[in-house]
Amino acid sequence: MGVILVAVSIGANIGAFVNMPSLMITVGGTVAATLMSFSMEEIKGLSKVMMKAFFFKPADIPDIIAMMLRFALKARREGILTLESEIENVDDEFITKSLQVAIDGTSPEVMEDLLNTELEYIEKRHALGQEIMKTMASLFPAFGLIGTLIGLVIMLKNMDDPSKIGPGMAVALLTTLYGAIMANLVCIPIANKLKIRSKEELLRKEVILAGILSIQSGDNPRIVEQKLMNYLAPNLRNSEGDSGK
Repeated sequence: MGVILVAVSIGANIGAFVNMPSLMITVGGTVAATLMSFSMEEIKGLSKVMMKAFFFKPADIPDIIAMMLRFALKARREGILTLESEIENVDDEFITKSLQVAIDGTSPEVMEDLLNTELEYIEKRHALGQEIMKTMASLFPAFGLIGTLIGLVIMLKNMDDPSKIGPGMAVALLTTLYGAIMANLVCIPIANKLKIRSKEELLRKEVILAGILSIQSGDNPRIVEQKLMNYLAPNLRNSEGDSGK
């Protein structure tokens, strides 16, 4: 946005690119069509999803692996029931829930099915946020085109009055500009970022699930570690292995 504003200011007055009717058509039309496309509950949930695009702590998989290895060692030495004391020290709802289910003696099959279902619904919620942003990305240029047609009609109807040709042309061109900027500079990048954030969060939860299931099965801590290392890129596996030595 800064680059666009600087480029505009070099070639012309920025005020010439501000037109309220164009904004009303482009932004107002897109918002209205989006509200018609989705329910209010789905729109309300978008704010929480949007927060993940801008305020998100990247998943630190090595830290999760270290935590699972610590749990595996304790469960191996003292029994899985002793992990109940770890729940209070973990500030992660998915980890505490997984640990509690494992401690309660739930069978691995039921536990895996239960937690996988939660992962599926998390993915669906994230996909909804992406879908809303993609819908808006398609609507902005469409309403920009509608504004262009409106501006052209105004201009053509007032060809006999030169003073009205300029405002009509401004509406015609600026609505297309606003639509292109909002779609390509706001909606599409946010949708892409949400997709990446969703993959990162799901990967983190998959590592947790694999670790808890392995611990519940009574696997050797070294086996638990090797299973979870498979989720890391090869270069990270090597660095983690070296640091572990």
